[in-house]
Amino acid sequence: MKEALRESLRSGVQLALAALMATALLAGTFALTRGRIAESEHRARTDALAIVIPAGRYDNDLVADTITVAAEPWLGQPASTVHRARLGGRDAALVLSVVAPDGYSGDIALLVAVDRRGRVVGVRVSGHRETPGLGDDIEVGRSDWITRFTGRSLGDPDAARWAVRKDGGDFDQFAGATVTPRAVVAAVKRCLEFVARHGDALYAAAPGATLRIDSAPDDYRPQ
Repeated sequence: MKEALRESLRSGVQLALAALMATALLAGTFALTRGRIAESEHRARTDALAIVIPAGRYDNDLVADTITVAAEPWLGQPASTVHRARLGGRDAALVLSVVAPDGYSGDIALLVAVDRRGRVVGVRVSGHRETPGLGDDIEVGRSDWITRFTGRSLGDPDAARWAVRKDGGDFDQFAGATVTPRAVVAAVKRCLEFVARHGDALYAAAPGATLRIDSAPDDYRPQ
């Protein structure tokens, strides 16, 4: 009986030691790879932002210099991420995650970069469910339509012409698909208006801060 007990205790100790060694091995592996994983994630996020703002437009860490903004009437979602670009210590541009909530098939997620003078640096679609062959021409891989916002501002064109041509504006619609480009044009315009009104506060907030903006566009109608 005592021999059986000793054998049982010995097996338990061996199992405990094996578990301890496995845990130590896993912890060591995690410690060794954690930095590489974080670096890889950081690089991937930086590369994603590069599609709307070239590296030469800033010299700070865009991923670290980030705030969260609660301004759904302006940006189309309850919480939006805003990256701040700085160059030589000066404010250079904002990269905002924006949603056009009125696409033909639902939300159209966008990245919009706006420089300090209120001009569009770049716009790209980051997610949508628009109809293949019609609404998906908003993708840069399908057409160059989305690139035509670059360099535009609230004065170029005039506010009344920030619309698709069917509505009397300056932006093309797609054959058989007007709702999708109309939604994107409106979302980019709202983003420019938002930056014009609240840009100073966005640049000034501490990294990691959350800002709540209670204003809304003059033509805002809750969905």
